Amino acid sequence: MNDATAMPDPTDRDLEAFLDETLPTEAAARLELALRNDAGLRDRLAAVLAKRDLGDHSLGAIWQQNRVSCADRATLGAYLLGVLDDEARHGLELHLNIVGCRYCQANLDDMRSRQAEPPVQTESRRRKYFESSVGRLRMS
Repeated sequence: MNDATAMPDPTDRDLEAFLDETLPTEAAARLELALRNDAGLRDRLAAVLAKRDLGDHSLGAIWQQNRVSCADRATLGAYLLGVLDDEARHGLELHLNIVGCRYCQANLDDMRSRQAEPPVQTESRRRKYFESSVGRLRMS
């Protein structure tokens, strides 16, 4: 590609990440634009998708598809509260900022917005959850 903002030729791994929606937002946008304008690249994407549909069972594919390196919400909550140890915090920040995991970033954004809610809104949501589960929980 010849324009300075264009993505260099993406690897098959980049195309897989695009399919999984795990490419950082800016890279995904550039790749989507490239796909619109490049029939050969669309053919490569179709080949990657076909290979995957046949059952790619490589360690990398399983790791990526199951988001093994993603943090759970408890870990993200500890991060927001500032109680993760340095090693865990560094690893999570690498995952969020360098890898650019959109799933973890979305979870973190959701948790930040919940944290900023007025207490009355939080209490209302908790009450709705409780009321929706009444009769579904068994007494021991």
